[in-house]
Amino acid sequence: MPELPDITLYLESLQKRICGAELLEVFVHNPFFLRSVITDDLTGRVVCDLQRLGKRIAIGLQPDCWLVIHLMIAGRLQWSAKRPAGAGRNVLADLVFSNGNLRVTEAGSKRRASLYVVSSRELPQHDPGGLEVLDTSFEQFADRLRQRNHTLKRSLTDPRIFSGIGNAYSDEILHHARLSPFAQSKKLSDQQVRQLHQSVVHVLQAWISRLRLDSGERFPRRITAFRDGMAVHGRYGKPCPDCDATVQRIRYAGSETNYCPGCQTGGRILADRSLSRLLKDDWPRTVDELEKIRPRDK
Repeated sequence: MPELPDITLYLESLQKRICGAELLEVFVHNPFFLRSVITDDLTGRVVCDLQRLGKRIAIGLQPDCWLVIHLMIAGRLQWSAKRPAGAGRNVLADLVFSNGNLRVTEAGSKRRASLYVVSSRELPQHDPGGLEVLDTSFEQFADRLRQRNHTLKRSLTDPRIFSGIGNAYSDEILHHARLSPFAQSKKLSDQQVRQLHQSVVHVLQAWISRLRLDSGERFPRRITAFRDGMAVHGRYGKPCPDCDATVQRIRYAGSETNYCPGCQTGGRILADRSLSRLLKDDWPRTVDELEKIRPRDK
């Protein structure tokens, strides 16, 4: 699933391409992608703003219209200077602008990605309310972390607590912080919370810089949760780059957490069975459930 670094890159690339451009046509190829009723004509409107709402991309059109795209797990964006020619089964929609075409695709058979067309008054309903970790102080981070007692894995990936962090980068953050994914947020020492905050900022900023360098002036093409250079995520069974211990995993509710026992758990292997009750009480059943959480949900 595209997370904060990936969405940041998408937004920066779109900023260069569509801000000030006119939306000429909208082709929705899969009816499940559009989740709201379009009451006004979208064509002829000019792009005036772009925002990130958690893991969602919001495209602002004049007057007072927003296209909110949530790519979920397998959704991706493609850009072409040419008009769209044909649409395969994975193509959800084409947004044709005066200077190019933005295509939304989704791999696989499940259709989780979504498009909402809303006004500025409705836009806040699509923001889960998580703290923007790169724009806030340590004190604000610590206060938000300790408001609820969750495992650190849950705290980092809950969109109501922190904005834009998902499964991949939470694994990398916790490895960098040398903390177990199942340590409890309210039981951390002040030093551990400070280390976690520093790791969040370091890991996210480092990957944003790295992705910018890899992409250059091109529109981002390789958006994936598994990247060369990651320490533990997607590296089950491989040696930790820091201590050479074998990277382990915990599977639960269709999700996988990767960690290094040498760096994060004092050499202990976290067994699925012994954690089953903890995970049951502290983790949504599915990724969809987690991503649909709204600020008002408890």
